[in-house]
Amino acid sequence: MMHPSRQALVEDIRDDEDEEMGIDLASVPIDHDYLMPSGAAGVPSEKASAILSQFSRKRQAAKIAVPTDDGRVRARLRELGEPITLFGEGPADRRDRLRELLMVQAEAVDEVDGDGDMDMGEGEEGQQEAEEEFYTEGIPELLYTRREIARYSLPRAKERLAFQKLESTIPLRTHIKHRKAIKEKLQGFDLYGSQIAADRPVSIARFAPNGSIIAAGNWGGSIRLLDVPNLEQKKLLRGHKDRVGGISWYPGATLPSSDVSSSTVNLASGGGEGNVNLWSLESDTPISTLSGHSGRVVRTEFHPSGRFLASASYDTTWRLWDINTTTELLLQEGHSREVYTVAFNSDGALLASGGLDSIGRIWDLRTGRMVMYLDSHIAPIYALEWGVDGYRVLSGSGDGFVKCWDVRAVRELASIGAHKGGVTDVRWFQGTDGPASGVGVHKDEKGDVVPKKAGTFFVSCGFDKNVNIFSADDWALCKTLSGHSGNVLSADVTTDGKWIVSSGHDRTVKLWARDDGEGV
Repeated sequence: MMHPSRQALVEDIRDDEDEEMGIDLASVPIDHDYLMPSGAAGVPSEKASAILSQFSRKRQAAKIAVPTDDGRVRARLRELGEPITLFGEGPADRRDRLRELLMVQAEAVDEVDGDGDMDMGEGEEGQQEAEEEFYTEGIPELLYTRREIARYSLPRAKERLAFQKLESTIPLRTHIKHRKAIKEKLQGFDLYGSQIAADRPVSIARFAPNGSIIAAGNWGGSIRLLDVPNLEQKKLLRGHKDRVGGISWYPGATLPSSDVSSSTVNLASGGGEGNVNLWSLESDTPISTLSGHSGRVVRTEFHPSGRFLASASYDTTWRLWDINTTTELLLQEGHSREVYTVAFNSDGALLASGGLDSIGRIWDLRTGRMVMYLDSHIAPIYALEWGVDGYRVLSGSGDGFVKCWDVRAVRELASIGAHKGGVTDVRWFQGTDGPASGVGVHKDEKGDVVPKKAGTFFVSCGFDKNVNIFSADDWALCKTLSGHSGNVLSADVTTDGKWIVSSGHDRTVKLWARDDGEGV
């Protein structure tokens, strides 16, 4: 028995515990009234009905089969009497607009059946297109081109692998000492000279293979050839009606050991009017024009063999051209927005493309397949550059980062905060002693393999008005080159590591070098 006063205290404690534990579900009354009074949820009945109607329309529109081919979408819009494209509209936006128009049309003529499905006039074929990948048929010459690229790239890849096997025998201590010496030399770079090269911003500047000429293109549509190191104008090339975006030198052009004549194709350029011009060094007008792009051409790059040329354009495609016949071999779709940059690897088997959709893509030119996504940037990709090893590629983006990707491991290797603003250009030092040079490994007097200089650093520029030099092993910043009064749009480095050039919004071309005039 418990004393009455003690029992009352225990009952009070139990009541408090029951309140803290909550209400027993068995004691909750069942309410069979499911109706909610108007405005009980804070939403007026008229607005709630409109929201439900909008959701219903979206569900019905999602069931409408719309072609995935942008050309067929445009044709269908033309049949409906609607504009085939609106300002700033991409292929995905265009498909959504067509789907909405078909939904409105269906509601107007009451063509929606009991299940909400609508026949667009394409039957089961349209249904399959919405679910399957689509392919663009290539011309017969494309098959021959892919075979030629395979014949060219496979022996080079074999030589590169043999080169890298010999490099793997170098002790780590030797590599560290070698890289330290190069970093010390890179820290000695400073402004050597500056020249106003145009009346408008200088969008791109590229060294000739021998390093004695700079080709500088500007927003006015002209290209100036400047000599090194005086930066005096040697020739003015006129052929574009709008801003020059890309400039690429023909492999081996200007080199004494090469058989490339100054009267043949020596460089290529892309313009805002959508054309790609091929230039010699003896004429101030293009010797040939490649037409086909419907938007601005932003970058052009020669294939290492010199037989082909790739161009990136604002028409959301990149294209491959035959230099000898000046014909378009490939129109490659895949990007959802404007394509800004393209780059070949040293073997010539792979091509990297990137643009304003913030996603880079690696394409195998031998098969036509995409083999890798570069998908961690959060802003447009403005620059791509392959390393001399053939399997690493750098990407520069408007998010201020330069990222290194490994195609073999299919992953991101490093993310470098390169600039406070967007990154506009990235150039990896190619050197003259890399696997693609054909020279072979160097050995010292003892017969030991000497580390190569090629690929030991890269140069980047951006909207923070600076040009930065980074080491390519630990990705450390070696030197910041300041001197531009506006955004820097392009940068390049000679193969001997003696000169660095940059250009930008301040309309100048600036040359950077060491005080002793030596390379790395």
